[in-house]
Amino acid sequence: MNLAENLVRTAAERPEAPALVAGPVTVSYQQFLEAVRRGAGWLRANGVQPGDRVGLILPNVPAFPAICYAALYAGATVVPMNPLLTEREVGYYFSDAGVRLAFAFEQLPDGGAAALAAGRAEDVPVTVVGPFGLPLDELASVDPPAGPEPRADEDLAVLLYTSGTTGRPKGAELTHHNLASNAATAAAELLRTGQTDVVMGCLPLFHVFGLTCGLNTSVLTGACLALLPRFDPVAALELIQEHRVTVFEGVPTMYSALLHAPGAEGYDTSSLRLCISGGSAMPVEVLHAFERKFEATVLEGYGLSETSPIVSFNHPDQERKPGSIGTPVRGVEVRIVDQGGADVPAGEVGELAVRGENVMRGYWNRPEATAEAIPDGWFRTGDLGRADEDGYLYIVDRKKQLIIRGGYNVYPREVEEALHEHPAVAEVAVIGIKHPSLGEEVGAAVALVPGASATPDELRAFAKERVAAYKYPRRIWLVDSLPKGPTGKILHREVTPPPED
Repeated sequence: MNLAENLVRTAAERPEAPALVAGPVTVSYQQFLEAVRRGAGWLRANGVQPGDRVGLILPNVPAFPAICYAALYAGATVVPMNPLLTEREVGYYFSDAGVRLAFAFEQLPDGGAAALAAGRAEDVPVTVVGPFGLPLDELASVDPPAGPEPRADEDLAVLLYTSGTTGRPKGAELTHHNLASNAATAAAELLRTGQTDVVMGCLPLFHVFGLTCGLNTSVLTGACLALLPRFDPVAALELIQEHRVTVFEGVPTMYSALLHAPGAEGYDTSSLRLCISGGSAMPVEVLHAFERKFEATVLEGYGLSETSPIVSFNHPDQERKPGSIGTPVRGVEVRIVDQGGADVPAGEVGELAVRGENVMRGYWNRPEATAEAIPDGWFRTGDLGRADEDGYLYIVDRKKQLIIRGGYNVYPREVEEALHEHPAVAEVAVIGIKHPSLGEEVGAAVALVPGASATPDELRAFAKERVAAYKYPRRIWLVDSLPKGPTGKILHREVTPPPED
């Protein structure tokens, strides 16, 4: 099936029902579908064919769902990107994915300049759009396709870039079946959303958590998605109160921010019936404090970009174990395995391996990386965990050195490569440093070239120009040398930041 068929079905059943809310504007399902149909016609008129990649460099504004579903409707593959990416990062995505054309948001801090420059360098046409997407006069002049382009279950719907701790970001190939199945599971088993629900859309839609659990699940069930372009706890509380949000989806740092927002007690949040958390582990004390203050149940789960994303969850009709990521969802199997791929005994730590309808087709143009990640039909997550006697799963640590800063993934190798471009840098190790509100902060230990000089402030500014704002290391310290193993490999686990002044 084509994932866009869910929108066609919902719009036929509930044409006047609210689909999207953005500030004072409400978009009905019929209006949503019409924008998607005409957007698909615009894409076709501009040369986009089934299977072509369409880049989206947009925040949580109605333009994102409209253009995303227009691309799916036309049979294209969506390549979502963080609007905070720099010119060279966008250029890499354009080149690696073979993007046919792209859309950027006019109200980005740089007005879309980074995307436009990357487009010129990579010969990718970039259209800058406003909050509601393409202008109506342009859409009015195109002929929309009769219906969604037929797609097979294994055809690519979204190319979502992710990475381990080595190499450049890889495109996880998420199929129409991957995403449709995971949205259906989220709707039926976890969120239990219906036509009267209002879902909080503060998770970035360019991230698979927001895309599946926010947008795709709302479209499937006919719920309303209330969009918040940039998370702010007070703005979120105002939105919950004004639009009577029933389902809140967020990462732990969002829950902490809401918990400590000034004047939070003065907002009416009684409409909340369910909150779900993912992205990283939520401190148990934060979970309990949030539930007491807002009188809403918080359910934790686990997923990855490569798994569309949901793997496991604390199901609403089963025992909930705070600190656990719950049990596997429908259509998904999880094993805890050793380095050889054999199951470890219950209670012992091993790597989580996943198989099911949610697992990606592979990594875009990287057969070796795909074979390494899925050596035997089971996707190796890179996360270490254990299962208790009831089958509940617990994440113990990350096998990979991934840093999660405020819910955003930061890959040390990418930041290290940027710092290595500075002529004074000889060696660098980027690590995550515990942070009370962000979860982790990005830090870098740097050894300079003998005889060269550079200050931490200079290196910080250098990195800031080369990677997105959430990636550059806020803490940089100089060292004589970095700890290494017998083969000369830098031992990140032995790198520790000096005490702060």
